[in-house]
Amino acid sequence: MNELIGKPVDRVDARLKVTGAAKYAAEFELKNLAYGVTVQSTISKGRIKNIDSTNTEALTGVLAVITYKNAMKLQVSTVPGSGRWAEKDLLPLQNDKVFYDGQHIAIVVAETLETAQHGAALLKVDYDEEHPVVEIEQAMAEAYKPKGGSQYSRGDINQGLQNAEVKIDETYSTPVYHHNPIEPQATIAEWTDDQLTIYDGTQAVYGSRNLIAGMLGLGADKVRLICLYLGGGFGCKGFTWAHSVLAPIAAKQVGRPVKIVLDRMQMFTSNGRRSRTIQKIELGASLDGKLTAIRHATNAETSFVDEFLEQAGRSSSFLYESPNVDVSHTLVKLNKITPCPTRAPGEASGTYAFEVAMDELAHKLKMDPIQLRLANYAETNPQNGHPWSSKYLKECYQRGSEIMGWSARNPTPGSMKEGKYLVGYGMATAVYAGNRGSASAKVRVYPDGHAVAGCCTQDIGTGTYTILTQTAADALGMSMDNVIVKLGDTILPRGPNSSGSQTAATAGPAVRAAALDVRSKIIQKAIADKKSPLFGQTEETIVVEDGRLFLKSDKSKGETYGQIISRLKVDMMEGEANITPSNRDPNKEPNPNRFAREDEEVDRKKYSFQSFGAQFAKVLVDPQLGSVRVSKCVGVMDIGTVLNPKTAENQIMGGMIWGIGMALMEGTMYDPNNGRVVTRDLADYRVPVNADMPEFHIEFLNKPDPYISPMGARGIGEIGITGITAAIANAIYHATGKRVRELPITPDKLL
Repeated sequence: MNELIGKPVDRVDARLKVTGAAKYAAEFELKNLAYGVTVQSTISKGRIKNIDSTNTEALTGVLAVITYKNAMKLQVSTVPGSGRWAEKDLLPLQNDKVFYDGQHIAIVVAETLETAQHGAALLKVDYDEEHPVVEIEQAMAEAYKPKGGSQYSRGDINQGLQNAEVKIDETYSTPVYHHNPIEPQATIAEWTDDQLTIYDGTQAVYGSRNLIAGMLGLGADKVRLICLYLGGGFGCKGFTWAHSVLAPIAAKQVGRPVKIVLDRMQMFTSNGRRSRTIQKIELGASLDGKLTAIRHATNAETSFVDEFLEQAGRSSSFLYESPNVDVSHTLVKLNKITPCPTRAPGEASGTYAFEVAMDELAHKLKMDPIQLRLANYAETNPQNGHPWSSKYLKECYQRGSEIMGWSARNPTPGSMKEGKYLVGYGMATAVYAGNRGSASAKVRVYPDGHAVAGCCTQDIGTGTYTILTQTAADALGMSMDNVIVKLGDTILPRGPNSSGSQTAATAGPAVRAAALDVRSKIIQKAIADKKSPLFGQTEETIVVEDGRLFLKSDKSKGETYGQIISRLKVDMMEGEANITPSNRDPNKEPNPNRFAREDEEVDRKKYSFQSFGAQFAKVLVDPQLGSVRVSKCVGVMDIGTVLNPKTAENQIMGGMIWGIGMALMEGTMYDPNNGRVVTRDLADYRVPVNADMPEFHIEFLNKPDPYISPMGARGIGEIGITGITAAIANAIYHATGKRVRELPITPDKLL
């Protein structure tokens, strides 16, 4: 074994990206390419009375103006394995109804992008406008409880609060946030007879292909979707939005390939957002800090064309021990685009409110915030009594406090200074689910000794190409230089979506199992071949290193993959795997061998899978200006096996930077009168930049999870944003003595 798993290797696609050779969705050069620009509604509620396209159609170079009057008819997809259509009651360009500002109502196709933009600007639209509902407070009378598992209770919450010796009862709010990946949404569509090829930026290559095929009335075999690289998604590319369907509609109508790329302003109106939340939290505790009651009630917003719930209270039901818990969610429908998953949906917003409430309780109890959490540490899942697949949160608290220098913290708010600045220290718990789904993969080894692994998942910028290259090379006993990983193409075996931090935990075991399959097949060929020096041996006696198979007992007896395959006179040898997390023998313990077969997995239903961590922040506050600078961030994470410390640290740091934005800067503003987005570009919507960066110290416990998979790795993309926003808010309170419960915490709220 090369022991490549856990090594901090550089990204295998780094050179392609920095040289511009990596092709993103908008960068494929197709012959006779036309350009589409979407026209969006300028009202938030009403109907289109008339669309006058006379001036647009008269413009030289305009190929088509497509509206609800002449667009291809769409249908709800019934193709198995379809991904999530963003808005179930709003298929694009199918009728004259307008539900929110920025809704796509037409598309102009032209020879050049500039002509399409000019033509779109010339389009005249008249509306029958109605008054929209744009704020949660306007619709509270119509709030409802969504279906599904968003409500949870145990014990007697009222009795628990009544028996409490200390109580907290506060309301916390988070604004609308937008994803803003570097790469905007983009789609190119090309028809060849009845075959459709789509180049799309998506977090669900396989699911998006099936969904688009079904909406267009095609079989999945008639559509190929390609997404080789993704410049970030963070959830907005997890659902399929209108532009991904409008491009093939336009291409069919003009008989040419068509490219649609949303501009930055359209990214604020056309592909989801994180829902605003209002969260009421009540905590009850005895004087020794034991929680007697937890009530977490969230009111969030959805749209009039679909339902999406930001489940802010999800982790509150199990994060700490308490006999009495009540978690509830309600929704109101607004004239805004439907919310969608945004990095750690639910947990990012929910851990902010819940972990600030815990800090308030600690202050009221005159108790150290870490000690309060340890006093209520959940050794098993309080929801169902199941053991955790693995949990080392206590160690995260301990190591994080050491790095931050927590013991030197004076607990009295406003008591610590550095020069003119008030100094604050805060902490919070990080948590996210340990998800894993089903995946397929193939690995081929060729006569020249190189291997190719294929899986129809996608690398959204997190390093999936790299960790799967490590995984395949490690399982094959081969140098990474000799392994090529292919992703992002529906001609490959089905892989997972990039959502719920599941890609590594799902695709990794599939690629590993396929690599082990072909490795085993080649060994079997060698030991059955009289010309091989391994003839007559057993598979268990053979190891592979640097692409060479040899006896454990005698390294001189062996040969390479290439020699074996060449002698067989075949083009290549292939291994494959179709992995579904199983529920097999509940009494069988996991095999400690890293190369255990997938069929040695234990019953996953017996365990609860979560990743945990501890987040710490130090802030400096200018008491005269109210400005806040995050000086230091510490994150210690328990995520199981760390496949690549370099890319893993990068992921956690990215999440922490998001937390800085959530805490201090970000928030989308809407005009309360007409529902239009006001902060619709990066000049008005503030995000953290290099000058805002603190000192980061990130560590991993790197203790394998024996039940998640034979690799022991849980996902990491989302846990980094959880807890850090609360840690910063708690640090600001410690520095100033002012508790701000409405994000973002801007200077005006501290003065």
